[in-house]
Amino acid sequence: MADARRRLESDTSAMVGAPRIHDSAARHVAGEAVYIDDIAAPEGLLHAYLGLSRIAHGRLVSLDLAPVLAAPGVVAVLTAADIPGVNDISSTHRHDEPVFATQTILHHGQPLFAVVAQTRQAAREAAALAQAVYVEAPPVLDVAAARAAGGTLVTDPLKLERGDVAAALAESPRRLKGSMTIGGQDHFYLESQIAIAIPGEEEDMQVFSSTQHPSEVQHMVAQVLGVASHAVTVEVRRMGGGFGGKETQSNLFACVAALAARKLKRPVKLRPNRDDDMIVTGKRHDFVVDYEIGFDDEGRIHAVDAVYAARCGWNADLSGPVTDRALFHMDNCYFYPAVRARSEPLLTHTVSNTAFRGFGGPQGMVGAERFIEEVAFATGLDPLEVRRRNLYGGRPGEGPGRDLTPYHQTVTDNIAGEVIERLERSCDYRARQAAIREANATSPIVKRGIALTPVKFGISFTATWYNQAGALVHVYTDGSVMLNHGGTEMGQGLYVKVAQVVAQAFGIGLDQVKITATTTGKVPNTSATAASSGSDLNGMAALDACETIKARLTEFAARHWQESPEAIVFRPGFVQVGAREIAFADLVKAAYMGRVQLSATGFYATPKIHWDRKAGRGQPFYYFAYGAAAAEVAVDTLTGEYKVERVDILHDCGASLNPAIDKGQIEGGFIQGMGWLTTEELVWDAKGVLKTHAPSTYKIPVASDRPRIFNVALLENAPNREATIHRSKAVGEPPLMLAISVLHALSDAVASVGGHKVCPRLDAPATPERVLAAVERVRAEAAS
Repeated sequence: MADARRRLESDTSAMVGAPRIHDSAARHVAGEAVYIDDIAAPEGLLHAYLGLSRIAHGRLVSLDLAPVLAAPGVVAVLTAADIPGVNDISSTHRHDEPVFATQTILHHGQPLFAVVAQTRQAAREAAALAQAVYVEAPPVLDVAAARAAGGTLVTDPLKLERGDVAAALAESPRRLKGSMTIGGQDHFYLESQIAIAIPGEEEDMQVFSSTQHPSEVQHMVAQVLGVASHAVTVEVRRMGGGFGGKETQSNLFACVAALAARKLKRPVKLRPNRDDDMIVTGKRHDFVVDYEIGFDDEGRIHAVDAVYAARCGWNADLSGPVTDRALFHMDNCYFYPAVRARSEPLLTHTVSNTAFRGFGGPQGMVGAERFIEEVAFATGLDPLEVRRRNLYGGRPGEGPGRDLTPYHQTVTDNIAGEVIERLERSCDYRARQAAIREANATSPIVKRGIALTPVKFGISFTATWYNQAGALVHVYTDGSVMLNHGGTEMGQGLYVKVAQVVAQAFGIGLDQVKITATTTGKVPNTSATAASSGSDLNGMAALDACETIKARLTEFAARHWQESPEAIVFRPGFVQVGAREIAFADLVKAAYMGRVQLSATGFYATPKIHWDRKAGRGQPFYYFAYGAAAAEVAVDTLTGEYKVERVDILHDCGASLNPAIDKGQIEGGFIQGMGWLTTEELVWDAKGVLKTHAPSTYKIPVASDRPRIFNVALLENAPNREATIHRSKAVGEPPLMLAISVLHALSDAVASVGGHKVCPRLDAPATPERVLAAVERVRAEAAS
């Protein structure tokens, strides 16, 4: 007993707040982690493949599938006519997303049918044999074309407003107008979309799906099959990446596999290749932000009026909440005395854009930083000083009142100024900035740039009802624990974090907690693992279950050993029962013999939040996560090519549950954001065909693109002021927006060719071509 106690008390790696490795890290490295495509093929497994539209917009006149059926190995071909339930997988219940198109074609690559064959290769080859006749119509492909065609919206727009914007603009000492284009991004998860459906007796269907939202897949499969949700069980042990691309986009693949399995009464797998995955699935929304700003000579913003138009694609999907969240983050860390922001979710004949890490927030923040940059160049002030002057919080002599967001939530936890100050000092920002300016003066070709940008990101689903979670905890008679909850694991370390919470609650080693696959058969009605809320929600739900079991064990121990409940304390490695030290397993065994229930469900609902979309007011976020990054770049002004030389990050994770996991999320999120803002460019041709649909044409960052110097630190001694799980803060999405510093460092380098007198207005992604064009424009304007 004493030895066990000493081992566990010294093994702090099992406890919350310690840097514990990812639960699947060793299996990832060894290639032993089982993904859906690694599951042993069930007896009689068939393979499905999608047949896709070859036009972007028009009408399907006829579809001859006889050549497909006649192809070697083909077992069946499925169309909308084979769906026993509803031909609709709309996550918003707008009934605008059929599984298979029947007449109207709304994007290139829209599924028309599915082939089921003995092998995946046979199904894929057969799918190409369909003979379709179309009547084509001109496609609407981007924001400008959508506006020119009348501006059809896929969902209701949002307006946020506070103060008299027209009057504030009119009274502002200075005003300017501008427009910014912000590109989209493909999720490029390493594991493509995939599902296996296994039919059971009667109406039962088991589905293995690479999804961030098992409950939604469950409901969609049930809807398509025309059965109750209880007949469908969805399971996912891990995903090879998600980033939002498997929140709603997994529905199609799971539903088609289940439809084929039901019809043929055999297991069916559906896995598209990389090209078709990219052609069929939605992306990050690209935006055009039109803005007017009122400000003064001291760089203080008086008013902002902005419209955020988004290329949403052919149906609503999640475009409503995504464009809403862009407006929620159009302030970033800055207070606008008068503000009006409007969304414009536009229909286009492209894939239906969807959730992506940050969920519209990054686009809103990029716009906010453009506002700051515009004011800085217009006034001749340093951009970092303009950022400081516009932060939330009162300035000396001004008193309170600079704490209200455009959606009328009061910012009560503002630490942006502190984070900026600490990072500026720790990375020696001012001295490096001066050295860069001096070096640029004598370097005619290579220009360096530096920028420091902050992040304030709201944490909670803006669809308030999603802010809930459930968990199931079993304690077995040997003291081992089985953990299940509604969160999914996509490589981000959620499973190990929640397991640490459970281990600490019971005072046991992490190796005594068994992590099990997320399944709708154990925890029902789960929310998507999204909105950076996985640890917040599922950690609290799991802790709730643990506390229920601990309360039962406490009551038993007090009765059994005749102690007061206050004398029962769970400690690392043992349970203190008065003067006794009892091993957790021994207490559990005794409680079992005393007929104490050792299993419990847990539940958590985020408090304090509410949102009235019609009024544009409320408190949609429980708290804010903060951070700041300083980026330094070198640009070749003859080619536009550049290198990210150094990045310093200070990020706020509250009281981190697992610093090693959190640092990994910060590093990965930053690099993904850097890719979005620099190298990743989506290109459609005039016919609406996606041309960047493979690694050969779509450029995500690689190892050589990482900053040569990359310093990442967590903000210390800054626990969350709200009662989150162990006072931690979410870390999934906020770090992505730290990469805005790279865009502004590039802008700083470009501006140097014109003596920092002309705002570069560098759009994203800042590819070398765009950087070169900006260099030439700035040089010409400065010379004129």
